[in-house]
Amino acid sequence: MAESRDAGGDRRAAEMRELSQRIIGNVEKVALGKRHVIVHALAAVLAEGHVLFEDVPGVAKTMIARSLAVSLGCTFRRVQCTPDLLPTEITGSSIFNQKNLEFEFKPGPVFTHVLLADEVNRATPRTQAALLECMGERQVSADGVTYDLPRPFLVVATQNPVEQEGTFPLPEAQLDRFLVRLSVGYPSLTAEQEMLEAQRLRHPIETLQSVVNKEQFVALQQAVREVYVHEQIRAYIAQLVHASRKHDHLLLGGSPRASLALYHTAQSMALMEGRTFKGRVVVLPDHVREMFPYVMAHRIIVKPESRLSGVTAEKVTEDLLQSVPAPVARN
Repeated sequence: MAESRDAGGDRRAAEMRELSQRIIGNVEKVALGKRHVIVHALAAVLAEGHVLFEDVPGVAKTMIARSLAVSLGCTFRRVQCTPDLLPTEITGSSIFNQKNLEFEFKPGPVFTHVLLADEVNRATPRTQAALLECMGERQVSADGVTYDLPRPFLVVATQNPVEQEGTFPLPEAQLDRFLVRLSVGYPSLTAEQEMLEAQRLRHPIETLQSVVNKEQFVALQQAVREVYVHEQIRAYIAQLVHASRKHDHLLLGGSPRASLALYHTAQSMALMEGRTFKGRVVVLPDHVREMFPYVMAHRIIVKPESRLSGVTAEKVTEDLLQSVPAPVARN
């Protein structure tokens, strides 16, 4: 009986792994040589979190976001953020209907499954704040009425950290709403050569099709929550986050939301890998270590004097991983 349960668990784990690998492979048709970025973005998406892509222009931030949305088989809307973008142009507004002499709520682009907020740091703080309730509560409040957003609901945002003129840096409270922050980086020489050939006639995004439907995607998200996390792994996650609150170079460490983010993204990584023990997908210390920099770096604040000495949030996350011992399996 136990063997049949184990076999059933192994088959389900293999199915979930195949679905996730199908999504990764599809996005990789557009973003050549960026598999690691795609994997980390999908880990956040499967954990029902929002993703922030931060890098210089022209490295396929928007293309990865678009291709990920297309691959998931969900409804997709895009908002190009500018300084004159109003909050109601994202959330929606009430319009007076002259036929029935009543106000009617007209939903904005946020009423979708996947919302791409392109160059989010070009929107004003007022407009950025309009996304807070949407991202945190999955709902919109207008004129005293609350409207639930579709499920699943994901925000994928991009921003350019180099150009500061005419931009409004995201405050810490809003950065914390993003499950992960990812940097795409320049492609390798080989990948860039392949990209030139792949786009000789047209861009691959033009022919990209969904590889899973919404029901399969939701099933993947539900399967993530069922991934087993041993108490020693839970303790390791808590120890990493707690250590950030006592670090000499940090003004502000990770919050409990950081612990939850690390917990769920580690579950996603385990599901995508598909390794099982007695019919259950299990989280390993390596999954936690893999996601820690992307979950933590945008949630901590380095002291000003430490920044002047060249200390960065990324260096602090490396130091934390080295200073906090990972659990070791014992026979």
